[in-house]
Amino acid sequence: MITLREVPCGQTVTVKRLFGAGPVKRRIMDMGITRGVEVFVRKVAPLGDPLEVTVRGYELSLRKADAQMIEVEAT
Repeated sequence: MITLREVPCGQTVTVKRLFGAGPVKRRIMDMGITRGVEVFVRKVAPLGDPLEVTVRGYELSLRKADAQMIEVEAT
């Protein structure tokens, strides 16, 4: 199992599953990160937090804690 937090810059992955519950999971889904969507990791901040990703054609910043809740697979 690999999470979005572990994906290196410049790689595109597909979301397999979301962990978490309640409002945190709902917030991630509201940002457009749902099962089957492709996510491109654009950059990672110098200290590793946050990650900048492209999802559904727009740019999004995610905290490491949120990225840890997203299971992905290489495309």
